[in-house]
Amino acid sequence: MHAPERVAPRLLYVVTEDWYFLSHRLPMARAAAAAGFEVHVATNVGQDAKGIEQEGFILHPVRFGRGRLSPWRLLRTILALREIYRAVDPAVVHYVAMQPTILGTMSSWRHRFATVYAITGRGHVFVGDTVAARALRHAILLMLRFGLNRRRAVGLVQNPDDREFLTGLGVRPEHVALIAGSGIDVDRFRPLPEPDGPITIAFVGRMLAEKGVRALVEAHRLLRAAHDSCELLLAGAPDPANPSSIAAAEVAQWGREPGVTWLGHVTDIAAVWRRSHIAVLPSHGEGLPKSLLEAAASGRPMIATDVPGCREIVIHEETGLLVPVDDPPALAAAIRRLANSPPERKRFGAAARRLAEERFSAALVGNRTAALYRGLLKK
Repeated sequence: MHAPERVAPRLLYVVTEDWYFLSHRLPMARAAAAAGFEVHVATNVGQDAKGIEQEGFILHPVRFGRGRLSPWRLLRTILALREIYRAVDPAVVHYVAMQPTILGTMSSWRHRFATVYAITGRGHVFVGDTVAARALRHAILLMLRFGLNRRRAVGLVQNPDDREFLTGLGVRPEHVALIAGSGIDVDRFRPLPEPDGPITIAFVGRMLAEKGVRALVEAHRLLRAAHDSCELLLAGAPDPANPSSIAAAEVAQWGREPGVTWLGHVTDIAAVWRRSHIAVLPSHGEGLPKSLLEAAASGRPMIATDVPGCREIVIHEETGLLVPVDDPPALAAAIRRLANSPPERKRFGAAARRLAEERFSAALVGNRTAALYRGLLKK
């Protein structure tokens, strides 16, 4: 008699957008498939569905709302997820970011699969200071503590600050795992020579107030007023569904200021770093910013705010410089220092590349994540 064929354990990713899965979770999913998992993806289906299916992954359309969410829309998503659980019968479900984590906590009740809740930064609810943001915090904190302390559940964080945040909520330490980032393709992003021409600084990310873009524009104005001319590239678009989004008209006005170029949404990020001398991200808080990982792999020196996520990549005086949040004069001073020091730019850029290879490569992160899945299956 032939031994029965081994059935591959099924791994289901739950993520709000198909493009985000390809952009931020593909190395993990590829490593899981190589480790013997059958990979499924539940997400809003847009223009990147074909890219997911070409990887050999099985796609399950599910609608996630963004911005103002009605109870009916949330209930509809929860019911859709429960239907997918019944159809797929996953061994492990990996929820990506805060909304899937909270909806997953509610929708997975009475199901027996293992769960990974990826806390990729705390988002507007925790960074924002609006009345609505403060009102949501208490309920979300209770849901996180309840969901992550379940049997065969783990909270996956990208930096030590978020690990301490979860354990401070009452999540047991053995239910928290730290894997630095989503992985960067260090073969695709290679060290780049500095471009010719004037010193150019670049910001890559969504046009959100929480990303510190206004402080960066103000710092650039201070530099020009002091006749320390440099060029500023803004690569990214507003995100109207995010409460922190900056109006397109305001960003377009920045693009008309001397020395500022707004590129809008950019698909070829390597081309941005090819044009730039310095990467800047004055964010109010991150999980582990992909834009800085790509800049580091490209050998660019970096300037960022001294906040969770950013300081994991921008090691002060080693791979770049850290400045306080919302401090345009300090940001301008850091830009001026690197703009006037080619040796420091070279030293920081080389150290940033080494850090990307040694701690954040896609192969390393993917293997660690696959090991996490296997460990959950053994419990």
